[in-house]
Amino acid sequence: MTIDRRTLLIAGAGAGALGLGGYSLLQGGKTPSPLLPVGMANAQTEEAAAGDAPEIVDMVLGSDDAPITMYEYASFTCPHCATFHANVKPRLVEDYIDTGLVRFVYREVYFDRPGLWAGMVARCGGEMRYFGIVDLIYERQRQWVQGSPAEIVESLRAIGRTAGLSNDELDACLTDADMARAMLANYEAQMDVHPIEGTPSVVLNDEVLGNMSYEDLAGHLDAALEEAQADG
Repeated sequence: MTIDRRTLLIAGAGAGALGLGGYSLLQGGKTPSPLLPVGMANAQTEEAAAGDAPEIVDMVLGSDDAPITMYEYASFTCPHCATFHANVKPRLVEDYIDTGLVRFVYREVYFDRPGLWAGMVARCGGEMRYFGIVDLIYERQRQWVQGSPAEIVESLRAIGRTAGLSNDELDACLTDADMARAMLANYEAQMDVHPIEGTPSVVLNDEVLGNMSYEDLAGHLDAALEEAQADG
């Protein structure tokens, strides 16, 4: 997928393309459904500017003492990202993260409303359950991205329930406007640091790398480890 930093493509019939960074609630039936609305210049409200916005923490696997840090930028609605998490990430965890060689930082990219909703569900479980929910979201991506906005949200809620979240917890997370704004503001700030052009993207030693096989990624990681060892 290719990123347009000025516009988030909005999924759902008749939704159109709306400016990056807003939020509203789509009231339909009994399912709460966050949106990205027109009319908000950026994702930060006056409360956020005053320091009251929710803190968006990086989600991390691996030791803080690992010699190198790798960032992955990915969208929950990106098929290539789902493939990366199915085929590359398990071997990355086994060979580099669990062995203490790599600190892995996962950062969410929001192309569309469903991608934002998925991020809100993933973060609803807190840091302890985050990556387990992320794995479920990618495993079931072909199923939950289908249908109307209300159907998509209900499919994501089902994933949340599978992870042990209650309906009340999911309702609260999916209707948390401050959290949505903070997540979007955080995403915009990350794009200023690492201006990636597509997902999944890997950032290693401030070099932005595109989608790749495990073998190619391992080659980059081994080179970075050798460099870190030489410098250390």
